[in-house]
Amino acid sequence: MTTPQTTARRVPAELPESIQHYIGGRFVDSVDGDTFDVLDPVTNQTYLQAAAGKKADIDLAVAAARKAFTEGPWPRMLPRERSRVLHRIADLVESRDERLAELESFDSGLPITQALGQARRAAENFRFFADLIVAQTDDAFKVPGRQLNYVNRKPIGVAGLITPWNTPFMLESWKLGPALATGNTVVLKPAEFTPLSASLWAGIFEEAGLPEGVFNLVNGLGEDAGDALVKHPDVPLISFTGESSTGQLIFGNAAPFLKGLSMELGGKSPAIVFADADLDAAIDATIFGVFSLNGERCTAGSRILVQRDVYDAFVERYAAQADRVKVGYPDDPETEVGALVHPEHYAKVMSYVELGKTEGRLVAGGGRPEEFPEGNFVRPTVFADVSPDARIFQEEIFGPVVAITPFDTDEEALALANNTKYGLAAYVWTSDLKRAHNFAQNVEAGMVWLNSNNVRDLRTPFGGVKASGLGHEGGYRSIDFYTDQQAVHITLGPAHNPTFGKAPGH
Repeated sequence: MTTPQTTARRVPAELPESIQHYIGGRFVDSVDGDTFDVLDPVTNQTYLQAAAGKKADIDLAVAAARKAFTEGPWPRMLPRERSRVLHRIADLVESRDERLAELESFDSGLPITQALGQARRAAENFRFFADLIVAQTDDAFKVPGRQLNYVNRKPIGVAGLITPWNTPFMLESWKLGPALATGNTVVLKPAEFTPLSASLWAGIFEEAGLPEGVFNLVNGLGEDAGDALVKHPDVPLISFTGESSTGQLIFGNAAPFLKGLSMELGGKSPAIVFADADLDAAIDATIFGVFSLNGERCTAGSRILVQRDVYDAFVERYAAQADRVKVGYPDDPETEVGALVHPEHYAKVMSYVELGKTEGRLVAGGGRPEEFPEGNFVRPTVFADVSPDARIFQEEIFGPVVAITPFDTDEEALALANNTKYGLAAYVWTSDLKRAHNFAQNVEAGMVWLNSNNVRDLRTPFGGVKASGLGHEGGYRSIDFYTDQQAVHITLGPAHNPTFGKAPGH
């Protein structure tokens, strides 16, 4: 059972009552004055009004970003100069990590300790790309005495960044860092459910010395502001993180403009536990892998496949540990699962919980905690004996809900792991090194962790296959996405020119 809630909820001091756009270095209302409600996920009460951007606001933001790109200093700065600004941004984020985490936790429902980790990771994202852009080298090739070839890497222009509501501040930094490091200007459209922490970027960037117009922010609904950004002819790049169905719409809307696209989409990632695995480590990792961040994480290992020899023991221990996961107010440092982000999302997750009761054996959770009659709270929920054709096995729930399914052989485990439309991540638990590497080779996933939780080296590619994404970001892949690579060829000897139309006698 969940632990009774004993602490009183704390609300952050000095919460704003409204949020504006940030365009061309100034905070502004929407052109038409429209706003939308932003809800506190613990009470589902409106706590602020955010400016609701539409095409006219996107047009202004893109114009400001385009002017900063064509006339401003940022794209023409030396990498070291841009790096210094990015390091100052990282310093400012680090110095404000507690305030950022407090606001993020309040706005999104994330547990405060996890929100603090995400704030610090945001600083590290800027620091990483600040270093990478200085260390960046490009190809040069020489044919002795004949030819020299080298590559110019150039920023592309205005990057449109569309970010999700789970860990919003960190995921914004994941796009802002490389886009700015490479000399582009940006228009950010944050998720409408969680605009609070995004509103802090403007002050951080101003204080760090980012030139006016390089960063622009337009709040609003995806079908209004997001759609206008994707369809704007002066935005050659779109980086999007979110649902696969939204990614399909963006792909179609961007196609007439032949835009560069990077899309990190949904997941239904398997965690495969073989009988020879370290069960203590596997249980801890798979509990954390689906219940951290309230289960609202694209790489969640939400399908656990367990070899039959250890299946019953695993299910029993896993269910008991899931029941001990602490559900509580997001601001409580003891909380491990907070409130889901929004009542719409809560209703979706709860509909899957009810569906799961017809598709599997409920062994933990299955409803709202008794001590939280209001708000978007869901007990960590575990279904065992789930068939691979069940909807809770196939569809992304994006909440603290997990399906456990048995398997007998390595071949069956691989078939089950690959048996969804998604392919973002996979986790393999075994003490057999050959099996681990061969399974990783054959599983349909953009990222695989062997005997490991989701721990990332920022130099590695991040992205999925199948319905989980298009392209990769991370390390040099991000640099590639946000730059054009121009090949320059120089003849070092006599010009090698086949002559057409040669005059007689010559």
